[in-house]
Amino acid sequence: MTIVSGLPHSSRPLASRSGSSRMNHRSVAVDRLASPRPRPFEVVVWLLPAVAYFVFPDNLALGVSIMTYAVAVLALDLVLGYAGIVSLGHAAFFGIGAYSAGLLAANGWREPLTGLLLAGAASVVIGFFASFLVVRGKDLTRLMVTLGIGLVVYELANRLSSITGGMDGLSGFEVSPIFGVFAFDLYGKTAWWYVYGVSLVVFIFLRFVVSSPFGLSLRAIREGVNRMPALGASVNSRLRIAFTISAGVAGIAGGLLAQTTQFVGIDSLSVPRAAEFLVMLVLGGTGRLYGALAGTAIFMIAHDYLADIDPVYWEFWMGLLLMAVVLFARGGIVGALFNLVPSLKARFGRAAQ
Repeated sequence: MTIVSGLPHSSRPLASRSGSSRMNHRSVAVDRLASPRPRPFEVVVWLLPAVAYFVFPDNLALGVSIMTYAVAVLALDLVLGYAGIVSLGHAAFFGIGAYSAGLLAANGWREPLTGLLLAGAASVVIGFFASFLVVRGKDLTRLMVTLGIGLVVYELANRLSSITGGMDGLSGFEVSPIFGVFAFDLYGKTAWWYVYGVSLVVFIFLRFVVSSPFGLSLRAIREGVNRMPALGASVNSRLRIAFTISAGVAGIAGGLLAQTTQFVGIDSLSVPRAAEFLVMLVLGGTGRLYGALAGTAIFMIAHDYLADIDPVYWEFWMGLLLMAVVLFARGGIVGALFNLVPSLKARFGRAAQ
């Protein structure tokens, strides 16, 4: 041992140097996971909606819908992509937020920002109590519990038609101008910048969450839940916190829908809506946040395009797209792109040599 430590660095055993190299690579990987600082390509990504506002002025309504649903899919990514909880009940929290914002406006609370926060708070409360049911089970049990929560909330909204409007939906309410200046218009100009700003704030918040020690612990739970108790970490408490945060973010997305459309349909609570959220996330890729954004945009744009071509059988083509992504694009579209970049760098690096 004394002889080895006295050798010059270049003469030390290869195993020692390769071990330290692996440790350095792991340290760099952990630093990247734990860093919420934006990279240059992320700045470009978040400038795209601002550019699209001027390039596609006739498609503002579609853009507002994409950004609204992207917030809901981000919420789902937190519990599925990071915590490993498959949920078919997130439409329930989305709808709770939508109805909360709509009912507040219908009863005189028309200020949009506080109304949006209260909509998220309502979903946080329901999500907190629901989390105790969800984390009790495993995998399929959790899926069935979230599905049951969605069905219960949907039927409650349907039965309470005197409050929610039932199958006819909630309408006839108005939202005050943002900061008392920027009124919502029929063309969706104000709604675009409003939803854009909220979605950016939500993304930054979730970026800090998943980059924090709490977020790293969620990844550890997803990868090896049986090892966490040995480290002194409470698995269920972390999963409950993640589920509650996710429910609140989904509620904010629902509040955005209600405020920008000034209508809340009961389909916002439906299981098909929850399944759409799941499809959007799978298309883009789970556990990356940007996968939620990309998947939502691809799904919504493809839906709009295919429905114009074939209004009846557009789901057939969407199904083909989903199968192609799952079979040939590992980790979704964003995951495939992230896996493609290192291989391209290596190929061009060899060609340069």
